[in-house]
Amino acid sequence: MLRALYSAASGMQSQQMNLDVISNNLANVNTTGFKMSRLQFQDTLYQTTHAAGSQAGGGNMVPASLQVGQGAVPVATERIWTQGDMTQTGGTLDVAIQGTGFFQVQLADGTLAYTRDGAFKRDAQGVVMTNDGHPIQGGFPTVPAGTTNINISSSGEVSYTTASGTTTGQLQIVRFMNPGGLDAIGHNLYKETGASGTPELGTPAANGFGELQQGSLELSNVSVVQEMVNLILAQRAYEVNSKAVQAADEMMQQSNGLMR
Repeated sequence: MLRALYSAASGMQSQQMNLDVISNNLANVNTTGFKMSRLQFQDTLYQTTHAAGSQAGGGNMVPASLQVGQGAVPVATERIWTQGDMTQTGGTLDVAIQGTGFFQVQLADGTLAYTRDGAFKRDAQGVVMTNDGHPIQGGFPTVPAGTTNINISSSGEVSYTTASGTTTGQLQIVRFMNPGGLDAIGHNLYKETGASGTPELGTPAANGFGELQQGSLELSNVSVVQEMVNLILAQRAYEVNSKAVQAADEMMQQSNGLMR
């Protein structure tokens, strides 16, 4: 009965974390370029009374094992990299990636991070950057004041017109062998890890890289309806585990009452 208490308690703790992940997905339903997560579980170690295949005496063999599990634990948050819907904004520096790829940004410490959020701005010097002021890397040219006719093609060619003429540049994006291994650091940014592999730089719309779409942004890929279903399932799983705790407690209470 003590084992039942701890097993059910582990299930309740797992569902609490599941609720945290679902809540984060719902909270970011309007976050540009956000990718939803799914919590994954594993069963824990088993207590084995006798193993299948062991000798039962007289030359007989035990046909099936007697094992009792001891609950479940969360082991990973899998990020779902499906494409989010596109919304047209008309913004000159709003750029969405249709397909595989990330924009590169430079953090304050000089390291690189990666994002699917293409809501870009420019500062007083014409440097194109994110909403948090991180400059865009990958060949995006400086766009000075007085610039007109800014155009970003699907293949990443950037052109604009100033009083001195037309300037062009080539924006490149990156992809990873295992994007699920990227480390989410907040602010719509990810960092490379040993599990993600090294970033592969490439030209948009070529060799499997996604295309760019100017004047649009990629919405979150969170499905509110699906998350509400997951929320109900998590709540019911929590409830049934709490019932198991209650049942184990009542059985212990009855066992203790036998001694009176």
